Amino acid sequence: MALAPEKQNQPAHILDTVISRIGQIVLGKEHQARLSLACLLARGHLLIEDLPGVGKTTLAHVLAKVLGLHFQRIQFTADLLPADILGVSIYQPDNKTFVFHPGPIFSQLVLADEINRTTPKTQSALLEAMEERQVTTDGETHKLPAPFFVIATQNPHHLIGTFPLPESQLDRFLMRIEMGYPDRAAERALLKGRDRRELLESLQPVISADKLASLQQLVTRVHVADPLLDYVQNLLEATRRAGEFAEGLSPRAGLSLVAAARAWALLTGRDMVLPEDVQAVASSVIGHRLRPAGGGRTANIKRLLESVPIP
Repeated sequence: MALAPEKQNQPAHILDTVISRIGQIVLGKEHQARLSLACLLARGHLLIEDLPGVGKTTLAHVLAKVLGLHFQRIQFTADLLPADILGVSIYQPDNKTFVFHPGPIFSQLVLADEINRTTPKTQSALLEAMEERQVTTDGETHKLPAPFFVIATQNPHHLIGTFPLPESQLDRFLMRIEMGYPDRAAERALLKGRDRRELLESLQPVISADKLASLQQLVTRVHVADPLLDYVQNLLEATRRAGEFAEGLSPRAGLSLVAAARAWALLTGRDMVLPEDVQAVASSVIGHRLRPAGGGRTANIKRLLESVPIP
């Protein structure tokens, strides 16, 4: 039975169609696809950390295709320079002026592939772009296109040739996710199916960049009640006083948590945020912002969520 036109135009149905189309290429990873889409709807940037070969780059390509976004990939290497990302001003002898030639950062969806294989100096070239949606070179400011979305992939720190991302860079990412290995059924389908790159070529956009912008605007209108804000504040305060974490969460982390929860609520077809929306995105939003007090890299987010009562 076909859906009525008004049903087909509802945000939840449109977003479900986007998720379904992503799932045709990236098999068995619906949860990661939903988190990635929620991150974009919340106007954030996404960090995907995992081993090579598990679909990080493919997910970025698929998102660009189904959302109708102009896409650029930057392969981060040890010899990459900031100008290779941002662009460079070149002297024109005919009129004796410098003309700015934009770099690959001037795109709607930018894949910063293996971001931790380049030096901190080059990593920092992304800071202004990700925070302020603009680039300043030679004293001139250049606006980036809208929407503007960075997906960075990162190899685990124990692999050779990696540079750790500083906290200031990590904080620019609204979410960090892991792909993980596919389950047996998804892996069998991958082994038997066509090459993912071939399938990508035939993938058609589900929505346009303009429609995506209107959905992002809808996210800001998703209602957040005062008791829900109490819950978010209680989570923030728990990280600051428990002694379990090296540093507590900042107010910016709280804003990120609320924005991501709003996007998750819209994905599920609701116009108000529930505590389960906060819990659904919490690990991805705050996991990379917390470090255990006794050392190590992975904070116990599950225990944090269990320790704070739901209003």
